[in-house]
Amino acid sequence: MADRLKDKVAVVTGGGRGIGSGITARFAEEGATVVIVQRNPPPDELLNDRTVFFQTDLANPEEIAKAVDRTADRFGCLDILVNNAGIMFEKTVEETSEEDWDLMMAINMKAPFLLTKRAVRYLRRRGGGSIINIGSIEGLASNPGHPAYSASKAGIHGFTAAVAVDHGHDGIRCNAIAPGWINSDLSEAYIDGMPDSARVRRELLAMHPAGRLGEPKDIGNLAVWLASDESTFVTGQVYVIDGGRTKKLPLPVT
Repeated sequence: MADRLKDKVAVVTGGGRGIGSGITARFAEEGATVVIVQRNPPPDELLNDRTVFFQTDLANPEEIAKAVDRTADRFGCLDILVNNAGIMFEKTVEETSEEDWDLMMAINMKAPFLLTKRAVRYLRRRGGGSIINIGSIEGLASNPGHPAYSASKAGIHGFTAAVAVDHGHDGIRCNAIAPGWINSDLSEAYIDGMPDSARVRRELLAMHPAGRLGEPKDIGNLAVWLASDESTFVTGQVYVIDGGRTKKLPLPVT
C-alpha cells in the first residue's frame, strides 16, 4: 500500500459500483478514508477499516447536506470530494419529457452543485482540498439519443472550471475526468443485450487505439493523482481518459 492520500478523508458519490468502485478502491489503497455516498449498499468487499457507507438519496438536498456534515463530524475533516454518481438514458429531444430532463439534471448536475456547495466550507477549513467531477467524453461529443446526458456532462465540465476559478484562493482545486468506455456491470449488460454481442465487442475494441476497453481502476489511478499533493498546480482542467477513442478519425468500412 502506498501513502499518497494518507490521513485524507474523501467522499465519493456512487462509490460502490462501476467507475466509483475503482476510485474508492484506489483511494483506500493509497491510505485515504473513503465515505461511499449513494442510495443502495455497496458490495461487502468494498467495505473495510478504510471505507464506510452513508446511505443517501442524491435527489434529496437535505440528505446531501447531511452526508457531507456527517462525514466531517465523524472523521473530523474533509479533504476530497468526488462527484461521480450519475444516470443515463437514451431518448432523442423529441422523446425526452420535461420529467426526464429534470431527473437527469437533478442527479447529474444539481447533486454535484449541492455537494460542492456544502463541501467547500470543510475544504476551506483544511486549508484547501480537491474536488473531482466525473464528466464524460459525451460532454465533448455525443452518442445518438443522449441530448440530456450530453448536456449534463458538458455542464459539469463548465461547472468544474467555474469552481476552480472561484475557490482557488481557498486552496481548493477542482478538476474533471471525462471517461470513455469503461467496463462495468452496466456496460457488460449493454453489450450482452445486443443481437450480435461478439460483433459489438469487436467493434468497440477497434475504436480504441489503446487496444482495450477501460477499467474502473484506470479512472481511479487518475483520480488518485488529482486528489494527491502531486497535482497542487492543476485546477480547472478536464482530463479525457478514453484509450484514444476520441482521437481516432473513422474511415468508411470497405
